[in-house]
Amino acid sequence: MKTTIGLAQARDLLQTREELLDSGRTVREIRALVAAGRVIRVRRDRYVEAVAHEGLWGEGRHLVAVVAAHLNADPPGPVFWGPSAAVLLGLPLYRLSPNRVHTVILGARHGRTRAGILQHGVGLDEADIVDIDGIRCTSPERTVLDLACTTSPETALSAADAALRRVAVEGHRQDPERATDWHRRMSLRAAVRTRGIRRARGILDFADGRAQLPGESISRLQLHRIGFTGVELQPHVVGSEGDEYWIDFGFPRNRVFGEFDGRGKYLDPELRRTRSTEDAVLAEKRREDDIRGVTGWRFARWEDRHIRSPDALSARLRAFGVRPPA
Repeated sequence: MKTTIGLAQARDLLQTREELLDSGRTVREIRALVAAGRVIRVRRDRYVEAVAHEGLWGEGRHLVAVVAAHLNADPPGPVFWGPSAAVLLGLPLYRLSPNRVHTVILGARHGRTRAGILQHGVGLDEADIVDIDGIRCTSPERTVLDLACTTSPETALSAADAALRRVAVEGHRQDPERATDWHRRMSLRAAVRTRGIRRARGILDFADGRAQLPGESISRLQLHRIGFTGVELQPHVVGSEGDEYWIDFGFPRNRVFGEFDGRGKYLDPELRRTRSTEDAVLAEKRREDDIRGVTGWRFARWEDRHIRSPDALSARLRAFGVRPPA
């Protein structure tokens, strides 16, 4: 199971050439380890163990590259942009694996690439620059807008949902006023003329902070593409003994609840909230039985492979008797 890391962990994973030498390795051994793929040279004088690097999600691998680029830059360092800002801010990059670090050239009109770093010549106000533990990047709202203009709808929506969730959702409940205020601010930001802005406006309007995982965001997007309307998000059910449950989706017309089952739900200790995978599976079965018992509704479940396309999700839902309105 791949792991998620933060900024401090990314810094800890990186080693300099001097640190490798201090650990007892020779220059020849370091070169041999890099050639064999056991140690990865992230940037000049910045290395990471291949096993640790390969065990990270794409966001974590890119975060390591961003931190290495910052460490190699002259103070105060570049302002990171787009996908590189997203990983610093802890926003997801659904199915996006950047192969270059993205920065902003302040005051420039044209971008350029240097040593694997893509420098964007975009307009940027000082108010849109934030400091994340000593590393500068674009603000969450500016980053979401840039992603909405330049990445796939899937990538952009998962990031927008996550950003909105931070400011408008507590637990499973979204504050309508805070959500409306976020949408208003993003609408003002999107009142510009730039490449991709029309699609970006649609993504920003569609954002909903109640999605807890990127898989739920993409599920909602595919349901919309299929033609589902009136789908309930995070419907609330009180169990037979007073337990409170929130379900990913509700299809009132079909009397069916829908759940996205990402692998992490059962395998990732931080997500499953139980001691073992077996405990997680048993707890989920008890939860579903209780919900079905008090509501009489059935369950439809799908996984990552079912949200790759609208057709794949549509076929999965039809297997549970769930069909969009005619």
